[in-house]
Amino acid sequence: MRRMVFTLFTALLTAAFAAPAAAQSVADFYRGKTVTMAVGTSPGGDYDLRMRMVGRYLGKYIPGNPTVVATNMPGAGQMLVANWLANVAPKDGTAIVALSQNLPVYQATGAAGVRYDVRQFNWIGNTTDTPNVINAWHSTGIRTIEDVMQRELVVGATGTASGSFLYPYALNQLVGTKFKIVTGYPGGNDINLAMERGEVGGRGSNSWASWKSTRPQWLAEKKVIVLVQVGVKRSAELPDIPTLQDLAKNEADRQVLTFISVDTAISRPLVTNGGVPRERVEALRRAFDAVMKDPEFLAEAEKSKTDISAMTGEEAQKIAEATVNAPAEVRERAGKLIEGK
Repeated sequence: MRRMVFTLFTALLTAAFAAPAAAQSVADFYRGKTVTMAVGTSPGGDYDLRMRMVGRYLGKYIPGNPTVVATNMPGAGQMLVANWLANVAPKDGTAIVALSQNLPVYQATGAAGVRYDVRQFNWIGNTTDTPNVINAWHSTGIRTIEDVMQRELVVGATGTASGSFLYPYALNQLVGTKFKIVTGYPGGNDINLAMERGEVGGRGSNSWASWKSTRPQWLAEKKVIVLVQVGVKRSAELPDIPTLQDLAKNEADRQVLTFISVDTAISRPLVTNGGVPRERVEALRRAFDAVMKDPEFLAEAEKSKTDISAMTGEEAQKIAEATVNAPAEVRERAGKLIEGK
């Protein structure tokens, strides 16, 4: 009898201590919470618009249905928001960043200002693998990349830690183009306005999907002249536009230009920081996957001409880690390009 009482007491005691942990399920944690989704650009560009569109649906699929609030943290070519996520943001699954695709390359090459490690981030998912493009404005008279090898083209960029600087700079150094790069614009939309005003003659980088969704009329009116595409291969929609590596003069340069292009495979990713409990990371990843299949989301994306070619967080994480762990000689040469700024 004594043994039965002791066994019952032990079971009750164990259940009592286990109850609080069991009660704090993912749904219980997120219920009533606010999830901050941040992007390192000013409002109105593709990063911003995509983040906000995903955010409108994400809370529906996260257990507990938290409120998702979008915010902008522009600065340092989107490095500011990555450093915030790594060092300041709460590590509990309530902070998500629409990460710049260039940040794995900048970490891999040891760029100044990097205080994050993309391998420590938890990658939630990626909305598209659209290529980036360098473009000229129609009034400049520039029609091909060969034209930029003959005369100067002024292009706008957000910061030196962005593809809008790196891509034209790399072409200047390795191919012989004559891009003059003006930095300091808070976001892509600001560069678009600068092109219209005649302050610059093009953009150092924008995603092809962004042009289709945010300025389709410019494409229809041939105001945007695509000079180069940035990707591991030519897009089927841009079959006659060379990639960066197509322009390389030798194999070593081709490897470097391919390296700085590979991050287009994770062109528009969402990440949370390290330290988030695994069950919450899993919940965020599966919520993202559900959004990518949501009929209302897909209808909104189609209406806004937002390209969706989704990738899971697990797949995106592998690409980011492979970028940082690329061969040392390739990273060193790419790093010298960045240091040369």
